[in-house]
Amino acid sequence: MTPHISRKRSTLVIATAVAAGALLTAGLTTGASAQPDQAVSPSAPAALSTTARADLLQDASAKSAATAEKIGLGAKEKLVVRDVIKDRDGTTHTRYERTYDGLPVLGGDLVVHTAKSGSVKSVTKAAKATIKVATTSAKVATKSAALAAESTAAKTGDTKKADAQTPRKVVWAASGKPVLAQETVVTGVQKDGTPSKLHVITDAATGKKLFQYQAIENGTGNSQYSGKVEVGSKKGSSGFDLTDEGRGGHSTFDLNHSESGEGKIVTDDDDTWGTGKADDPQTAAVDAAYGAQLTWDYYKNVHGREGIKGDGKGATSRVHYGKAYVNAFWDDSCFCMTYGDGEGDKKPLTSIDVAGHEMSHGVTAATANLEYSGESGGLNEATSDIFGTSVEFNAKNTEDVGDYLIGEEIDINGDGSPLRYMDKPSKDGQSLDNWKADAGDTDVHYSSGIANHFFYLLSEGSGAKEINGVKYDSPTADGSKVEGIGRDKAEKIWFKALTTYFTTTTDYKAAREGTLKAATDLYGADSAEAKGVAAAWTGVAVK
Repeated sequence: MTPHISRKRSTLVIATAVAAGALLTAGLTTGASAQPDQAVSPSAPAALSTTARADLLQDASAKSAATAEKIGLGAKEKLVVRDVIKDRDGTTHTRYERTYDGLPVLGGDLVVHTAKSGSVKSVTKAAKATIKVATTSAKVATKSAALAAESTAAKTGDTKKADAQTPRKVVWAASGKPVLAQETVVTGVQKDGTPSKLHVITDAATGKKLFQYQAIENGTGNSQYSGKVEVGSKKGSSGFDLTDEGRGGHSTFDLNHSESGEGKIVTDDDDTWGTGKADDPQTAAVDAAYGAQLTWDYYKNVHGREGIKGDGKGATSRVHYGKAYVNAFWDDSCFCMTYGDGEGDKKPLTSIDVAGHEMSHGVTAATANLEYSGESGGLNEATSDIFGTSVEFNAKNTEDVGDYLIGEEIDINGDGSPLRYMDKPSKDGQSLDNWKADAGDTDVHYSSGIANHFFYLLSEGSGAKEINGVKYDSPTADGSKVEGIGRDKAEKIWFKALTTYFTTTTDYKAAREGTLKAATDLYGADSAEAKGVAAAWTGVAVK
């Protein structure tokens, strides 16, 4: 399918996949997702123009002091507006960061749900405790905190060439009683070559480490298997630039195997790009641009969100990062997506679901901002898998058909197997099928299996079935049978929960509560959809 854009399109040729026959067989049984939503709920997100969204944010900012008082915050607490979602019935969900005596409160974010009349319906808070600390003066010197953070980065083995920035004072409220703390960002390079921005939180009175998380959110996916496609370009100073003005000015840059900088805008003389082979630098750029436009179209057409941040502005894609870099990552600080060229620089990680996965990290950062550690980190990764998969299905590309497999074409394992499976995550040998007490101690790419499994069960149900030529057989933790409600509805429930009920500290129990609220908003408390959400969470042992 060729998505519509308002400007001239450039025709591009990309290599056709040589993949397992089962993945590309047409005319086979479809799953529960064949039934689309027939009616739009009044509680569904409304499509907001850039101007309308800006007006809502400005209004919320002007009323932030009154809102803080209305919801019972203390005199030293202030609200800072981050995002706003407006439902079709006029209800608004305004997301705020919080400060205490001028200091950022980590874990202090909250969402105020306001009726069309202006009355507050409810408040969703990341931290339940009252925000208060005895002093805002740190006992530990900033230099000592920085050295401790560098030591932490070195001990984890995740950051090479560690360089700590000057710590900032914060109030740590994400777990237990709020305390004065220092946050230090340690930059460097991770073991696989990915840039590192490790945030280390230490107690400002004792120096004890309280928390750490990695700000660079990454994952692996497919090479260029999308066939002949079209993407937006514009006339440049000499030829054409790979810039899509119809989608917020998204531009694609070539890093030429560098590991830093923005790179150079990808250009072409005659507006016909790539050869379809990895040895042509333009081919990866084409796939990156195509994936970006599909992701933009998905969020706009399905969820009414124009752009990653909802502000109508396009992100940036960078291709040819490093040498033989087998990964891709989103960096919110540059609002950019970066792709490596894969093993031997022959399989750029620039397919549809990779683009959808990585840029969905940007959507998460702009909304719930789920901490990239513990159970919230698993939910962060799962959100990207869920929406990467949704973008792939929505694209209806005949060369890369929709499926519930992650990384099925890159052959990163060398045996033709996918990187991750949503119907039974443990088939990859490491991911969790179901929740367990130490799920938060599992790498986020594997604890994500719990939510991935939930989404599959919610969409398609348990048991054996075949969808788009791929066979699935999804079990449940307790042996119960789960009936799917269809992927279209499951996507909408997850998006509403992410944007209105999830916070930085949401864990799996809170994710169950948030998705149940979202399903109730959209379809009713006694609906088959709400019951399906409950059954699917029970199916992965989240109660």
